Amino acid sequence: MFSGDLVRAAGVVLLRGTPENREVLIVHRPRRSDWSLPKGKIDPGEHVLAAAVRECMEESSYLPQLGAPLPTLTYTALGRPKQVQYWAASVRSHETFIPNDEVDEIRWLPVEQARHQLTYEHDADTVESATALPPTTVPLIVLRHTQAVKRADFKGANDAARPLTNKGKSHAHTLIPLLDSFGIKSVHSSDAIRCLETVTELVAYLDTEVHLEPQLSEAGFEQGPKQARKRMRQLSWHQQPLVVCSHRPVLPALVRAVTATLDVEVAPDIWDTKLSPGSFIVVHRVFNEEERPRVVAVERHDLYGP
Repeated sequence: MFSGDLVRAAGVVLLRGTPENREVLIVHRPRRSDWSLPKGKIDPGEHVLAAAVRECMEESSYLPQLGAPLPTLTYTALGRPKQVQYWAASVRSHETFIPNDEVDEIRWLPVEQARHQLTYEHDADTVESATALPPTTVPLIVLRHTQAVKRADFKGANDAARPLTNKGKSHAHTLIPLLDSFGIKSVHSSDAIRCLETVTELVAYLDTEVHLEPQLSEAGFEQGPKQARKRMRQLSWHQQPLVVCSHRPVLPALVRAVTATLDVEVAPDIWDTKLSPGSFIVVHRVFNEEERPRVVAVERHDLYGP
C-alpha cells in the first residue's frame, strides 16, 4: 500500500487514575505548535515495542508499561505516508520532566478534556479506543526459543541438550526489554536447554526464577500431549503477567489450548504458530471474579520488525 518512503512510528496512550476518573498524558511540541500523544519515529533496526517505550520516556519522562495494542494509524505527514502503532499504557515509573526543543510542556488531563485539547482528531480517536479498554490487562506471552544449533550439527545424544547458537544468545538478550515492556512477572519454560538459555538473562534481569515445564518440551509433549494441553490451559488462567517458552513443533497444540480455554477468535495470521526463532504472541486478558478470563486483544511480534 505504501512506498519505501513510509515513515514508521510508535507511541502510547498513557493513562492513570480510576476507571471513573482517568487522566491521559498529552505533550506539546513547540516546533509544530500542537498537542499530541507521546510518539516518535522508529530508529533503524529498532523494534516497534522498544520504540514505543523509548519515545514515551524521551518525550514525557514517564516509563510506560504497555497494555493492549490500539488501532494503527495511517495518514500523510509533511507529504509522506506515516504509520503509527500505539499501545494503551500505564505508568511504571517517572523522572522529573525537563522542557526541551522537542517537547516543552506535558499535561495530565481528564480524558474528555484531553480529547478536546489534542490538535488532531486521529489522536482523540486513539484516546477513545484506549479508554474503551479495561484499565488493567494481564499479558500471557507464548514465546518460541531463539535460534538453536541445528539438529544435524548437534553431536550430543540427547536433543534436549541442544544449545543456542551465539546468534540465538544475542537474540535472547534482545528479547529482554521487549518482554519486560509488558511487565512480565512470571517466567515458564520447557526444560530443554535451548528454551532455558532463551530465558536465562530475562530471569536474571527480573530477579525471579524460571518455572520448569517439562510437559511443554518436545519430548514431554510426545510422551503426554493431553498433559501438555492441560498444563497450558492452567497457565492461561494464571493471573500474573507471564511468558511461556516452548518449541515450534509444540506451539500449535499450546495455542489451541489457549484459544479453547479462553474462547477467543482472532485473525489466522496472528495465531499462525510458524513463529520464527525468538518471536512471540501476546494475549491480553482481563480477570473478573469467578469468571473465565476475557481476552481483549492479541498481538504477534517477530524479533525484528519489518
